Amino acid sequence: MRIKDLVIAALILGALALLADLLNREETLDGHAFAVDGDTLDLAGTRVRLTGIDAPELRQECMRAGKPWACGEAARRVLQEALRAGPVTCAASRRDKYGRPLALCRAGGVDLSEHMAQQGFAVAYLGRAYAGAEAEARAAGRGIWGASFQPPVDWRAAHPHRS
Repeated sequence: MRIKDLVIAALILGALALLADLLNREETLDGHAFAVDGDTLDLAGTRVRLTGIDAPELRQECMRAGKPWACGEAARRVLQEALRAGPVTCAASRRDKYGRPLALCRAGGVDLSEHMAQQGFAVAYLGRAYAGAEAEARAAGRGIWGASFQPPVDWRAAHPHRS
């Protein structure tokens, strides 16, 4: 009876180790991509969320020089332009609450999250890895930092059916 219990325990531990390995495995995606919005790509038919940043929502407006400005559309255009730098590769080790790969993506070797923060079209979050790039854009008044805006997370909460 004792050997049977040990064998069952070993099988359970092996299955748990295999499951942990599968859950923590990095997923690599590459191919042609286009910008869905300022922090989401469609990469060969898969929606991929850029890690470490939050960009204005596609329908979000900011105020610049006292007038409404389609900052969400502008963010999408900046990301789309960045995608022209070269082939897109993404490394994802987890998924967001919508099931999309949450990934570090590069186009032509350029970190797209860092680029969006540097250009002033995204705020840094999730460990604040891009806080320096955000601070640089803020100091220079680039992108949304040259306007008044509602943080994207707050805008989504206020407009749950528009994001």
